[in-house]
Amino acid sequence: MTPGDTYSQLVAFLDQHGAQYRLIDHAPEGRTGIVSPMRGNALSQAAKCIVLMVKIGKKVTKYVLGVVPGNARVDLNAVKAIMQGTYVSFASPDIAERLAGSVAGTILPFSFSPELALVVDPSLLENDELYFNAARLDRSMVLKTSDYVALAKPRLERITAPGWPHLFSG
Repeated sequence: MTPGDTYSQLVAFLDQHGAQYRLIDHAPEGRTGIVSPMRGNALSQAAKCIVLMVKIGKKVTKYVLGVVPGNARVDLNAVKAIMQGTYVSFASPDIAERLAGSVAGTILPFSFSPELALVVDPSLLENDELYFNAARLDRSMVLKTSDYVALAKPRLERITAPGWPHLFSG
């Protein structure tokens, strides 16, 4: 799936379900800390999306799309415990991009792949709206949090690293 396909798939999916969203065009940027001021959102409103590889024993590998607020970090040990894994790491860029259907910096807080489990930290849902790059470096989406939860159906688990996001205001 090409990034254009993922963007089109997302918009069609949201339109089909009557979700409330708006698009923001901006200079190409995928780093949350830089793109958030361009969009005019607080870091805590940004959905930071990270693809993780979890080994379960020696023969089973699972992939998790961890989503945390933009001012937080993913706690790898929490993800390992939730998935009952024996090892966890960031997925390689090629695997992450293949599973997410878009390049790094544009990964959506949705999983359209059965190989990619979606785990969201509940602290992200404290905002009325979520901001994220819409499978493109030059376009972001603002989505009603209630629509996001209803449509993405994420597994909600505490996966922010200890001390985050309270170390930064944003």
